Amino acid sequence: MVARIRTVAFQGIEAVPVEAQVTIAGGLPAFTVVGLPDKAVGESRERVRAALTAMGLALPAKRITVNLAPADLVKEGSHFDLPIALGLLAAMGVLPGEELERFVALGELALDGSLLPVAGVLPAALGAAASGRGLICPRETGGEAAWAGRIEVLAAPSLLALVNHFKGAQLLSAPEPKIAESAPVRLDLKEIKGQESAKRALEVAAAGGHNLLMIGPPGAGKSMLAQRLPGLLPPLAPDEALEVSMIHSVAGLLRDGRLMRTRPFRDPHHSASLPALVGGGLRGKPGEISMAHLGVLFLDELPEFQRATLEALRQPLESGRVSVARVNAHVTYPARVQLVAAMNPCRCGYLDDPSLACGKAPKCAADYQSRISGPLFDRIDLHIDVPAVKAADLSLPPPAEGSAEVAARVATARNRQAARYAKLPADRRIRSNAELDGKLLDEVAKPDADGIKLLNAAAERLKLSARGYHRVLRVARTLADLDASDGIGRVHLAEALSYRRIAFGWDALVR
Repeated sequence: MVARIRTVAFQGIEAVPVEAQVTIAGGLPAFTVVGLPDKAVGESRERVRAALTAMGLALPAKRITVNLAPADLVKEGSHFDLPIALGLLAAMGVLPGEELERFVALGELALDGSLLPVAGVLPAALGAAASGRGLICPRETGGEAAWAGRIEVLAAPSLLALVNHFKGAQLLSAPEPKIAESAPVRLDLKEIKGQESAKRALEVAAAGGHNLLMIGPPGAGKSMLAQRLPGLLPPLAPDEALEVSMIHSVAGLLRDGRLMRTRPFRDPHHSASLPALVGGGLRGKPGEISMAHLGVLFLDELPEFQRATLEALRQPLESGRVSVARVNAHVTYPARVQLVAAMNPCRCGYLDDPSLACGKAPKCAADYQSRISGPLFDRIDLHIDVPAVKAADLSLPPPAEGSAEVAARVATARNRQAARYAKLPADRRIRSNAELDGKLLDEVAKPDADGIKLLNAAAERLKLSARGYHRVLRVARTLADLDASDGIGRVHLAEALSYRRIAFGWDALVR
């Protein structure tokens, strides 16, 4: 007799169906797990043995074989403990095998038989719902499993509780969907004195989802500005919350099984490796750019990152997804992020201050900024200078306008964009102006006659690439949305052009 129960393996955020097959046959006593298990899966034998012993059950002195099919798919993680244990109980006649076949199971076993939370319960629950099955998982993760819809979820505290449930001695109540509480906004723009131009650029970036680069000396407030960007962004929509939570669930970072409501903010240190930033490693785990999906990825001290690591961001920033190809894994993760970067103008940071700058200026600035390639600079919509704050500004009272007022204008602009793109098909979904491209960009971001004249003159004089040309139009569309304007005028294009990275002023084009 072969007992069977369904579980999953993970490829990116996709839950791949796996069948745990357990048989008990005559022969020398042995407990073998086959089907390309990794070390964590191989060690499940001892955890399962100890958990059954804690329940007062002993493994039969026979040859036990567990096959995780398909056998050519690598199985990783401790979540295979529970399906192996349930399959054993079915093969021993303790549990009804036909009942277990209606479920997908995953969970880690402690030595006393209790169930420990594991990563990936949310995508596993969605996969179970798609196949018409229920889900068995640890009690701590029942809240995220309940978001899969109208499926039967058994969130058990222990293996013994599951046995009692199937035997009718104990009833496991259905878990309630959990959602994380919105954290209060503690970082406010009112705390930043001066830097009005930078605050305006931050508002434009938030309204259109645009990438932003801030260049300025140390202590000018670049990090403070970046940390206040999440407080300007609208909360996640329900479908967006599910999408973001799936990534965090696979990474094992979904706290207490609660879906996320706020947009993620990730700020990795500049010593981060390429796999840490874009994903990969032995198990093809999501990197920082995927963990920041639909949120903000803040890279402070941008030139200090390894060049190869930064160049790996170019394709995800353009396509909104990252493909990780390894010998034993080929996975794709969503990566639609809003990149915010900060850097000093040169290594010492005081290029514009003759009393502090080194004697190698301006060559030191050119060498320092050349660590960032032109194609990466070209993918950043907004480039702004953040000058040092004067002592006179620091003594001024706090500004009257804070994050709440700016966030209200951002929400209004985002609502205009949502209404504009609501009729697009699902495969062409656009959430913000930063994603505009192709024919749709020509339709919704076409300037008036004066604007076209200015843009063409600027493109010729400033040597804008085709990508830079289109990004100017995207920013101009956002500026028009902030002004509640259906059309794009010369004033919108003039401001959008002021945010492009150029080697000389373009003031003469506006006059």
